[in-house]
Amino acid sequence: MSVWQPVYIGVGSNVDDPAARVRLAVSKLGAIAAFRVVYVSPLYGSRAFGPIAQSDFVNAVVGALTQLDSRKLLLELQGLERSLGRPARHQKWGPRVIDLDLLVYGRERSCGGSLELPHPGIGERNFVLLPLADIAPDLDVPGLGRVADLAARATHEGIWPL
Repeated sequence: MSVWQPVYIGVGSNVDDPAARVRLAVSKLGAIAAFRVVYVSPLYGSRAFGPIAQSDFVNAVVGALTQLDSRKLLLELQGLERSLGRPARHQKWGPRVIDLDLLVYGRERSCGGSLELPHPGIGERNFVLLPLADIAPDLDVPGLGRVADLAARATHEGIWPL
Protein backbone atom coordinates (compact mmCIF):
# COMPACT_ATOMS: atom_id res chain seq x y z
CA MET A 1 0.00 0.00 0.00
CA SER A 2 1.25 3.49 -0.84
CA VAL A 3 2.17 6.06 1.79
CA TRP A 4 -0.32 8.87 2.42
CA GLN A 5 1.13 12.19 1.21
CA PRO A 6 -0.02 15.63 2.39
CA VAL A 7 -1.27 17.79 -0.47
CA TYR A 8 -2.73 21.26 -0.81
CA ILE A 9 -5.10 22.26 -3.59
CA GLY A 10 -6.18 25.77 -4.57
CA VAL A 11 -9.83 26.03 -5.59
CA GLY A 12 -11.26 29.04 -7.43
CA SER A 13 -14.15 30.20 -9.58
CA ASN A 14 -15.55 33.47 -10.91
CA VAL A 15 -18.50 32.27 -13.02
CA ASP A 16 -22.17 31.62 -12.16
CA ASP A 17 -22.29 31.71 -8.32
CA PRO A 18 -18.58 31.11 -7.71
CA ALA A 19 -18.96 30.43 -3.97
CA ALA A 20 -21.38 27.58 -4.70
CA ARG A 21 -19.04 26.25 -7.40
CA VAL A 22 -16.07 26.27 -4.99
CA ARG A 23 -18.11 24.46 -2.31
CA LEU A 24 -19.29 21.88 -4.87
CA ALA A 25 -15.72 21.25 -6.06
CA VAL A 26 -14.54 20.78 -2.48
CA SER A 27 -17.31 18.25 -1.85
CA LYS A 28 -16.44 16.38 -5.06
CA LEU A 29 -12.75 16.16 -4.10
CA GLY A 30 -13.77 13.77 -1.34
CA ALA A 31 -15.05 11.30 -3.95
CA ILE A 32 -11.58 10.79 -5.48
CA ALA A 33 -10.26 7.32 -4.63
CA ALA A 34 -7.30 7.25 -2.22
CA PHE A 35 -7.87 10.92 -1.35
CA ARG A 36 -9.10 12.34 1.96
CA VAL A 37 -10.00 15.99 2.59
CA VAL A 38 -8.64 17.02 5.99
CA TYR A 39 -8.94 20.84 6.05
CA VAL A 40 -10.83 23.43 4.05
CA SER A 41 -9.97 27.11 4.40
CA PRO A 42 -12.59 29.82 4.70
CA LEU A 43 -13.69 31.32 1.38
CA TYR A 44 -12.08 34.52 0.15
CA GLY A 45 -13.14 36.98 -2.51
CA SER A 46 -10.36 38.33 -4.70
CA ARG A 47 -9.90 40.55 -7.69
CA ALA A 48 -9.11 38.68 -10.86
CA PHE A 49 -5.42 38.03 -11.50
CA GLY A 50 -3.96 38.78 -14.92
CA PRO A 51 -4.58 41.11 -17.83
CA ILE A 52 -8.22 40.20 -18.67
CA ALA A 53 -11.11 42.24 -17.25
CA GLN A 54 -13.52 39.85 -15.51
CA SER A 55 -15.56 39.23 -12.37
CA ASP A 56 -14.04 38.77 -8.93
CA PHE A 57 -13.04 35.27 -7.85
CA VAL A 58 -13.93 33.14 -4.88
CA ASN A 59 -10.94 31.14 -3.61
CA ALA A 60 -10.19 28.52 -0.98
CA VAL A 61 -7.47 25.99 -0.23
CA VAL A 62 -7.99 22.33 0.65
CA GLY A 63 -5.52 20.34 2.73
CA ALA A 64 -5.74 16.62 2.09
CA LEU A 65 -3.96 13.28 2.22
CA THR A 66 -3.58 11.06 -0.82
CA GLN A 67 -2.04 7.77 -1.85
CA LEU A 68 -2.07 8.82 -5.52
CA ASP A 69 1.21 9.93 -7.02
CA SER A 70 1.38 13.59 -8.06
CA ARG A 71 0.77 12.99 -11.78
CA LYS A 72 -2.21 10.70 -11.16
CA LEU A 73 -3.65 13.27 -8.74
CA LEU A 74 -3.20 16.00 -11.36
CA LEU A 75 -5.15 13.88 -13.87
CA GLU A 76 -7.91 13.35 -11.30
CA LEU A 77 -8.11 17.11 -10.64
CA GLN A 78 -8.28 17.86 -14.37
CA GLY A 79 -11.03 15.26 -14.79
CA LEU A 80 -12.97 16.82 -11.93
CA GLU A 81 -12.60 20.26 -13.51
CA ARG A 82 -14.05 18.92 -16.78
CA SER A 83 -16.92 17.19 -14.97
CA LEU A 84 -17.75 20.52 -13.30
CA GLY A 85 -17.92 22.32 -16.65
CA ARG A 86 -14.45 23.65 -17.31
CA PRO A 87 -13.65 23.38 -21.01
CA ALA A 88 -10.43 21.61 -21.96
CA ARG A 89 -9.37 24.67 -23.94
CA HIS A 90 -9.62 27.94 -22.04
CA GLN A 91 -8.14 31.39 -22.10
CA LYS A 92 -5.03 31.83 -19.93
CA TRP A 93 -5.94 34.01 -16.93
CA GLY A 94 -9.51 34.17 -18.22
CA PRO A 95 -12.78 33.45 -16.39
CA ARG A 96 -12.96 30.05 -14.70
CA VAL A 97 -16.00 27.91 -14.04
CA ILE A 98 -13.68 26.04 -11.69
CA ASP A 99 -9.94 25.95 -11.20
CA LEU A 100 -8.19 23.23 -9.19
CA ASP A 101 -4.46 23.81 -8.74
CA LEU A 102 -2.16 21.28 -7.13
CA LEU A 103 -0.15 23.67 -4.97
CA VAL A 104 2.03 21.39 -2.84
CA TYR A 105 2.53 17.62 -2.90
CA GLY A 106 4.52 16.48 0.13
CA ARG A 107 8.14 17.54 -0.29
CA GLU A 108 8.10 16.94 -4.05
CA ARG A 109 9.78 19.45 -6.32
CA SER A 110 9.52 19.30 -10.09
CA CYS A 111 9.60 21.75 -12.94
CA GLY A 112 8.89 21.53 -16.61
CA GLY A 113 6.29 19.46 -18.33
CA SER A 114 2.66 19.50 -17.27
CA LEU A 115 3.33 19.58 -13.52
CA GLU A 116 5.40 22.07 -11.55
CA LEU A 117 5.68 21.57 -7.81
CA PRO A 118 5.30 23.52 -5.76
CA HIS A 119 2.89 25.42 -7.99
CA PRO A 120 4.66 28.45 -9.49
CA GLY A 121 3.53 31.77 -8.10
CA ILE A 122 2.49 30.60 -4.62
CA GLY A 123 4.81 33.12 -3.01
CA GLU A 124 3.28 36.08 -4.86
CA ARG A 125 -0.42 35.18 -4.84
CA ASN A 126 -2.35 36.42 -1.83
CA PHE A 127 -5.44 34.50 -2.97
CA VAL A 128 -3.42 31.31 -2.39
CA LEU A 129 -1.27 32.35 0.58
CA LEU A 130 -3.97 33.75 2.86
CA PRO A 131 -6.33 30.74 2.69
CA LEU A 132 -3.31 28.40 2.88
CA ALA A 133 -2.13 30.22 6.01
CA ASP A 134 -5.56 29.63 7.58
CA ILE A 135 -5.13 25.84 7.41
CA ALA A 136 -1.36 25.27 7.30
CA PRO A 137 0.62 28.23 8.68
CA ASP A 138 3.57 26.03 9.62
CA LEU A 139 3.76 24.24 6.27
CA ASP A 140 7.22 24.51 4.75
CA VAL A 141 6.66 24.95 1.02
CA PRO A 142 9.65 23.28 -0.66
CA GLY A 143 12.07 25.93 -1.89
CA LEU A 144 9.94 28.85 -0.63
CA GLY A 145 9.72 28.64 3.14
CA ARG A 146 7.08 28.65 5.86
CA VAL A 147 3.56 29.65 4.79
CA ALA A 148 3.04 32.02 7.75
CA ASP A 149 6.20 33.92 6.79
CA LEU A 150 5.21 34.09 3.12
CA ALA A 151 1.67 35.23 4.03
CA ALA A 152 3.04 37.92 6.37
CA ARG A 153 4.81 39.48 3.38
CA ALA A 154 1.77 39.23 1.09
CA THR A 155 -0.38 42.25 0.39
CA HIS A 156 -3.97 42.19 1.59
CA GLU A 157 -5.00 44.44 -1.28
CA GLY A 158 -7.67 42.98 -3.55
CA ILE A 159 -8.67 40.13 -1.24
CA TRP A 160 -11.33 39.87 1.46
CA PRO A 161 -12.87 37.15 3.65
CA LEU A 162 -16.38 36.02 2.71
